[in-house]
Amino acid sequence: MNLKTLNHRFQFQCPHIQIPKQKFYPKFSSAKTSLRIVGCRSKRLTITNCSLPSSETENVAEISLTEEKNGVEVAVVEKMELYGEVSENNGKELLENGSLWDQVTDIVKFSGPAVGLWLCGPLMGLIDTAVVGQGSSIELAALGPGTVLCDYTSYLFMFLSIATSNLVATSLAKQDKNEVQHQISILLFVGLACGTLMFFFTKFLGRWALTAFTGAKNADIISAANKYVQIRGFVWPVWLVGWVAQSASLGMKDSWGPVKALAVASAINGVGDVVLCRFLGFGIAGAAWATMVSQAVAAFMMIWTLNQKGYNGFAISIPSPKEFLQIFMLAAPAFVAILSKIVFYALLVYFATSMGTHSVAAHQVMVQLYCICAVWGEPLSQTAQSFMPELIYGPNRSLAKVRKLLKTLVIIGALSGLILGSFGTSLPWLFPKIFSSDPEVIREMHKVLIPFFVALFAAPPINCLEGTLMAGRDLKFLSLSMTGITCLGTVLLLVLSKSGYGLTGCWFALVAFQLSLFAVLLQRLALPDGILYSDDLTRYEIQKLKTV
Repeated sequence: MNLKTLNHRFQFQCPHIQIPKQKFYPKFSSAKTSLRIVGCRSKRLTITNCSLPSSETENVAEISLTEEKNGVEVAVVEKMELYGEVSENNGKELLENGSLWDQVTDIVKFSGPAVGLWLCGPLMGLIDTAVVGQGSSIELAALGPGTVLCDYTSYLFMFLSIATSNLVATSLAKQDKNEVQHQISILLFVGLACGTLMFFFTKFLGRWALTAFTGAKNADIISAANKYVQIRGFVWPVWLVGWVAQSASLGMKDSWGPVKALAVASAINGVGDVVLCRFLGFGIAGAAWATMVSQAVAAFMMIWTLNQKGYNGFAISIPSPKEFLQIFMLAAPAFVAILSKIVFYALLVYFATSMGTHSVAAHQVMVQLYCICAVWGEPLSQTAQSFMPELIYGPNRSLAKVRKLLKTLVIIGALSGLILGSFGTSLPWLFPKIFSSDPEVIREMHKVLIPFFVALFAAPPINCLEGTLMAGRDLKFLSLSMTGITCLGTVLLLVLSKSGYGLTGCWFALVAFQLSLFAVLLQRLALPDGILYSDDLTRYEIQKLKTV
């Protein structure tokens, strides 16, 4: 429906509007007018079009009311067009258009490219592992602590992605292009600042961190790992700025930009690894250069994609203390949950490193495979976060539909886990020489195949439960439960390691971590007073709800 300027007058007596069989309330919906009055203030109404298909541009009109002696004059209707491309979907459309399976499949296809946010790092790490492992077991072992300091640490800055998507989507909903640009600019500054700090950290404290992590007795591993870390440290500022640009594009419903960046970066990394490591003999240093260049290219592609949308990806603004606090408050609970996972995975590498070169080399192969397979479940979490809030808090609230959607997501997650687990397990089982030709390393890899499969199988369903809790804004419980399970898992990991179970004990500790997390999150969602069953919404302020 197109709203045009109303230049005629009509009179009516407040507080009633003459619409058949409807009284005037601050919020109502009329099937005939197809308009929803979403706000009522003194002398001013804000009316939005609520019947347009999601493929059309939403029109927003503001009607200024001027009091007259005999009534009210409708003076001006201002039409504002949305800046940028925004596609708005809600839970009602999700559950009413076609079968639920088809709808969820379409959503996963749309949000699937967002997996590049998590996939790029593990994919490059896996390529490095496969190429470096063909040359030296020591350098392969050095990739373990090296990737912890480069890849695992980068996940600490996932709050940049969460905050960017949130703030950009909110600003787009307000149809304010200048505010969108401002939010992007201040987040680019935060990303650049964090990247610069990490560059100096790896430059001056990298060797110290590696020594503290692996132990002074592993001098050969520390030397090779430090070479890897120092080279990759150059890309930290550009890489985090690229994350912000990528998340801004995703907030604008553009999923193709990240896909292109991921494809180009992976190709550059693969070719660079083969040329520098196999043909030129640079070893682990060649792998680091190939990964660093590919990440830089991907970051500039993300910025270029943002510029194509009419925004300046090179404009940087310093945020005010209030803006910085807003970013922190949005991302803090997710930061704690992510940090807990990173700490536990880092401890797995730490304990594996103390078991000798062959054990840590085998663990490096298996953990890279695990990371690259597990991230494919992340779009399920994205689906829950995108479509459940409207059904939980919106005008079309339906907890039955939320439970139905969660059930379907968990089924898809279980099937995905079965496929990913089977594929991930078959590689080191049937084709171990892809990663290493050392028989001792291969033997260690085969010892952990069973817990490796179980951990991969459980990962996608856990993503579904985490996404549902995020959609329901139960972030405090999510962060606290993740922290508690990490502490208990660390104790179990220490006990199994001291008991002589070796690398197998480390991976069974990961299985216990995953299954405990699944059980705790599922129990939380199944509570009668939980977000899936309770009608009590006083725990959250609906008017401040933001879509992440």
